[in-house]
Amino acid sequence: MLKTTGATFLAIATSFFILHFSPPPKSYYHSLFISSSLSDNASISHHLRTLTRRPHVAGSQANAEAASYVLSTLSACNIMAHIVSYDVLLTYPDSRSLTLTPSPSEPPITFDLKQEIYEGDPYADVADEVLPTNHAYAKSGSVVGPVVYVNYGRVEDYGTLKEMGVNVTGIVALARYGEIFRGDIVMNAFEAGAIGALVYTDRKDYGGEGGDAKWFPDDKWMPPSGVQVGTVYNGSGDPTTPGWASSEGCERVSVEEVESSGDVPLIPSMPISGADGETILRSIGGQIAKDNWQGSKDAPTYRVGPGPGVVNLEYNGKQVIATIQNVMGVIEGVEEPDRFVILGNHRDAWTFGAVDPNSGTAALLEVAQRLQKLQRSGWKPRRTIILCNWDAEEYGLTGSTEWVEENRELLASRAVAYLNVDCAVSGAGFHASGTPQLDDLLKLATQQVQDPDNSSQTIYEQWIQSTESSLIGRLGGAGSDYAAFLQHIGVPAADMRFGAGYPVYHSMYDDYTWIENFGDPMFHRNVAVASVWGLVALRLADEEFLPFNYHSYALELQKRAEDLENEMSDKGITFSPLFKSIEELSKAAIKINYQKKEIKEAKGWTSMWRNDHVKLRELNDRLMMAERAFTDCDGLLRRPWYKHLIYAPSRHNDYGSTSFPGIDDAIENAKNLNTAESWHVVQHEVWRVARAVKHASLVLDGKLT
Repeated sequence: MLKTTGATFLAIATSFFILHFSPPPKSYYHSLFISSSLSDNASISHHLRTLTRRPHVAGSQANAEAASYVLSTLSACNIMAHIVSYDVLLTYPDSRSLTLTPSPSEPPITFDLKQEIYEGDPYADVADEVLPTNHAYAKSGSVVGPVVYVNYGRVEDYGTLKEMGVNVTGIVALARYGEIFRGDIVMNAFEAGAIGALVYTDRKDYGGEGGDAKWFPDDKWMPPSGVQVGTVYNGSGDPTTPGWASSEGCERVSVEEVESSGDVPLIPSMPISGADGETILRSIGGQIAKDNWQGSKDAPTYRVGPGPGVVNLEYNGKQVIATIQNVMGVIEGVEEPDRFVILGNHRDAWTFGAVDPNSGTAALLEVAQRLQKLQRSGWKPRRTIILCNWDAEEYGLTGSTEWVEENRELLASRAVAYLNVDCAVSGAGFHASGTPQLDDLLKLATQQVQDPDNSSQTIYEQWIQSTESSLIGRLGGAGSDYAAFLQHIGVPAADMRFGAGYPVYHSMYDDYTWIENFGDPMFHRNVAVASVWGLVALRLADEEFLPFNYHSYALELQKRAEDLENEMSDKGITFSPLFKSIEELSKAAIKINYQKKEIKEAKGWTSMWRNDHVKLRELNDRLMMAERAFTDCDGLLRRPWYKHLIYAPSRHNDYGSTSFPGIDDAIENAKNLNTAESWHVVQHEVWRVARAVKHASLVLDGKLT
C-alpha cells in the first residue's frame, strides 16, 4: 500500500512540476526567433557596411580582417568560435594586355581594362585595392588571332557556327556572359579549337535596354566599363589537393598534373567590359548572327566572323600557396550533441562583395545574434548548430570543400542537413532550392515569415504568386558551398535568397551603395532571409522527429525519369529498373512516415522516454542517412569527386543540371558519337541510378535483405 501511494505521489508531483515549471515548448522559441522584437535591420546594415569597406579577395589582409570581425561577433554572442585555416593554391594577375586591330588598314586599339570610378564614389579611396580584372586560374600566355563571336559559348552555339560553315580553329572566341558558367565558356572554346577566349558583359543581359538607359550609380545596371570577374576552375577545392584537405605539410599534385586533370583551362582567357566587347563586335564581319544572338535595340548588328578584327591577348598570372580562414561557431546540442545542423555562407569577395557574399554574411551574424537572445530566454537546441563562414569560395568553393574533405567521415555519419545562403539579397522575390525531402520544411518556414515587401502576406504567398515553374529549385549546379556537402558526401541541403541575378555581379560596383539603393534599401529583405534561414535550422535542430519527407523525393524522381524516358523513346533505352526503384523508395517513404506517426501517438510520456527514444533515434538516423545512399563511391564518369548520382553539375555547364547528371552526360556523349557502345553507357548509367535509389529505399526501410 505504501509503495503504491509513493508511486502515486511521485506521478502527481512530476505532473505538477511539468505543468508549472517546465520550460516553454520549442515552438515558443521558434516564434520568438522570427518576431520583430529579435530582428534588427540596423544591425544587419552595420555588419554589411563594416564587411564591405574594402575589397577583400581570398588570401588578402583585408579578408583576414573580415574573418576577425566575424569571429569577434560570434564570440560576443557567447558562441564557441574558432578559425580553421588551410594553405591552398590561389592565383592573382601579374600582367595583362589586350589589343584589337580592327582591319589591316586601321591602327590598333589598346584597351585600358579598367573599371571606372564614378563621381562621388564613396569607395574611391580604396578602389586601387581592387584586383585588376582577370579570370582566376586562367592559363598564362599570349595569343593572336581573328575573332569569332560565339554567343554564350555553349556547346549548341558552336553547333550553330558549324552549321553556318564558320571555322573556329585557331581563332579567339568572343562570348557574352550568361546561361552557363564562365569556366565552361572557356573550356568549350578550347574543345572547339579556339586559342583564346574573351568574355564580355552584354548590355542586353546586364546593362539596361534603350538609348536612354541609365546605369549605376543612377540605376541598378552595370556601367559600360564594368567587368564580371571570376574563376574559370571547373573543380571544387584546392586544385593541388583533389579529394583531400590542404592541411599543413600535406601531399600536393604538381601544376602539370593540375593542368592534365581537365579542370583548369588550357587557353588564355580574359573578362572584359561591355564597352570593350562592343568595340570588338564592331570589328567582326562575316555572316549576320541569328536573331537570338543579337544584342540590345541600340547595339550594333552582331556578325560571327571570323575577323577581320584581330586581337592580341596577353595574360600572365602568379600562383601562390595562400592561407585561407574559415570561421566556425558552435552551439552544442543538449540531447543529441553528435547530430549537426550546419549553416554556411562565404566571406571572400572579388571586390567589395555587398551582395555576393556579404549580404549573406550579415544575415549569418543576424542569425547568431538572435540565437544568443534565445539562449538568454532559456532555449537550448536539441542538436548541435554549426555556423560556418567560408573562405575562398570564389576560387572554387575552396574553404567549404577543404573542411568537408578533412571532416568527411564525421560529417557523413553526423550531419543532419546543410543550409546555405550566398547572395542573401539582390532584389525582390524569394527563391529557394534544395533536396526534395526538405520541400515541406521550406514551405512551412516561409508561411510563418512576413513578406518584407508586402506586410499583408507571407513570403510563401508572394512566392507561389511569382513562380511560373516549379516552386523549389534543385541543387544540381555547383554554384555555391552546398556542393561539397550534397554532391560529394550526400548531406541534405538547401539554398535560399531574395532576388535572382543582378547586373553588377562580380564587378567593383557590387558595393554597399548599390545594395542600399537598389538591392535592399531598408534591409528588410535581409531580415526576412535571416528569419527563414534560422527558422529552418531551428526546426531541424529542435524537433524530435527530423522534418524530412522522402515521398516528395520519390515524386520528384518519378517526374524526371518520365521526362528522360520520353526523350529517349526511340533510342532503345529501358528505364524500367529506375521506375521499379523509385516505386520502392515511395513505399519506404510512406512506411517511415507512418512509423513517425505511430511513435508520436504512443500512449504516455514515460513510455516514450523509457522505451521509444531508441526507436526515435533509429528512425531519425534512417531519415538522415538516406540521402547518403544516393552517392556512389566511384562518382560520375571522368568526374569522380562528384559522388551524388541524382544532383551534380552537367559536364558542359557547372551551373546547370536538374537530375541524373551521369545519365545526362552519357546521353549528350551518345548523341555526338551515336555508337552502340555509347548508348550502352547510357543504359549502364540508368542502372547505376536505379541501384542508388534502391539503396536509399533500403536505408529508409531500416532492414537488411
